[in-house]
Amino acid sequence: MLPINWLAVLVAAIIRMAVGFAWYSPPLLLKPWQALTGVTPETMKAGLGKAMVVDVIASLIMSFALANIIVGANIADWLNGGLAGFWVWLGFMATLLVSLWGYENRSLKLIAINLGNNLIALVLMGALLAVWR
Repeated sequence: MLPINWLAVLVAAIIRMAVGFAWYSPPLLLKPWQALTGVTPETMKAGLGKAMVVDVIASLIMSFALANIIVGANIADWLNGGLAGFWVWLGFMATLLVSLWGYENRSLKLIAINLGNNLIALVLMGALLAVWR
């Protein structure tokens, strides 16, 4: 079993959620995201509890998985930690979401909005997890 810093995993998960909170805020991309998804303020409020629980769990799993990759690869500096986050984003997140464009005809603009959020989050998470071991 790899030595994982659980507090760093928790903080990295919080970083992911904070990036999403800012990214999908009214001054940034909330309105374009809502227009592309059809989510109204009313349906957003109605599903907020469930969405928050899912996001907390997903953020913790993502952070734990990235921590295992970083520790397993013996990455101990912020630059290579950020690069690890980037490669995870490119290899898994970007390819998965772009596939939705191909198979489900999702809006490329919506995919770009979601990918931008996750790119920033994963790079920051990787940098943190690499230096806080």
